[in-house]
Amino acid sequence: MNNAAFLRPYQTVILFICLCLIGLSAKAALPHADSQGQPLPTLAPMLEKVTPAVVNIASTGRIKVQQNPFFNDPFFRRFFEMPNQPRERITRSLGSGVIIDAEKGYILTNNHVIDHADEITVTLQNGDTHKAKLLGTDPDTDIAVIQIEAENITAIPMADSSQVRVGDFSLAIGNPFGLGQTVTSGIVSAIGRSGLGIEGFEDFIQTDASINPGNSGGALVNLRGELVGINTAILSQSGGNIGIGFAIPINMARDIMQQLLTHGEVKRGRLGAQAQDLSPQLAQAFNIKFRRGAVITQVENDSAADRAGLRPGDIVLEINNRQVRDADTLRNSVGLLRVGENVSMKIQRDGEILTLLAKVEEPPQRVLEGQRVHARLSGTVLADIEENSRLYGRVEGVLIADIEMGSPASRAGLRRGDVITSLNRKPVRSLQELKQASLSNRTLLLNIRRGNAALFLYLQ
Repeated sequence: MNNAAFLRPYQTVILFICLCLIGLSAKAALPHADSQGQPLPTLAPMLEKVTPAVVNIASTGRIKVQQNPFFNDPFFRRFFEMPNQPRERITRSLGSGVIIDAEKGYILTNNHVIDHADEITVTLQNGDTHKAKLLGTDPDTDIAVIQIEAENITAIPMADSSQVRVGDFSLAIGNPFGLGQTVTSGIVSAIGRSGLGIEGFEDFIQTDASINPGNSGGALVNLRGELVGINTAILSQSGGNIGIGFAIPINMARDIMQQLLTHGEVKRGRLGAQAQDLSPQLAQAFNIKFRRGAVITQVENDSAADRAGLRPGDIVLEINNRQVRDADTLRNSVGLLRVGENVSMKIQRDGEILTLLAKVEEPPQRVLEGQRVHARLSGTVLADIEENSRLYGRVEGVLIADIEMGSPASRAGLRRGDVITSLNRKPVRSLQELKQASLSNRTLLLNIRRGNAALFLYLQ
């Protein structure tokens, strides 16, 4: 018997299985006919309903340009025959957005798409353009809500993103590279991604559906055409798609949107405790079987965590019935709760499993004008770095939250976003310590953390 004769019965079986799979696919997506009249599976009918809810967003704005203090000296500019330097720079951004409420014209997008925007223009799928109003932003989660006044627009239905599973089919809809509306497909590669350092609070859905620059703020939908996430970032060395994209779960985005619409800001909660990852080495030191969790390292006096009975050395295993994999998961879970919400924590202490209850508190106001700390810091707005914020990594210090151009501090070289880590060679971790260290000092030697760099500035 030759090979062809041997394989013939199996070819029949394989053909039958393929025909069955085609039939199932045709039921999963509405068919259309090819040139021979045979039905083919397609997602076109679903996308025709969904894509009108995804819009293109163009924003323009102006930001102040930080200049070298020497450039502010007219004599210096004349001596070196330097022209006047512009004090502002025009910014432009392209991205995407998703219509959430057609009646009120609410659109969800990313904060970085409209950051520093003076004018926001929304273009619908049919080409109509509308000026948009900014209703609120939350940089820590990279969520923004804008509004347009338009009739006969389409909103997208929202799914429950807590039900998303690895392996679910997903489609990304947006405006990559400014080309216009584009649809790409893939699967959900992972859920609950955090600790990436992309945003302040992270709980990403990872997908291999192609997401490229310009897709930010666009929709990640399932095969029912329901919104499961807001596309926000990619992991790439070249800036192009390599199959690792991230979307903010719609449950998180919806909660942030509701707070922005209600309060105009996100009232982020806190427990008043710090934690680190539970490593195998720590598990061995605590004489426990290694498992995922977060080890409490510090508890503030009279904080919500203190009143709940949390102690240093406790290992948090679950929060509100959600597994705590590491310190980032704990921080994200607490930071995304509303002020006043109750939180249940399952912890391990001395080999016993306990459940503690706490009420999430509003963080105290920790912002101060620089002149109230020291005359050399006039023109700055200083702030403590919140325990939940990852925007400044693991740096301990005092944040330059804002700075007035031309002020003494600005001329000395300080910039918005700088973190003061020491003053006159004394470490400072809070506004209180900075204020105490500056007493009886006419001049200030500041150690500054700026991005990944560190430098000294001498203010006299």
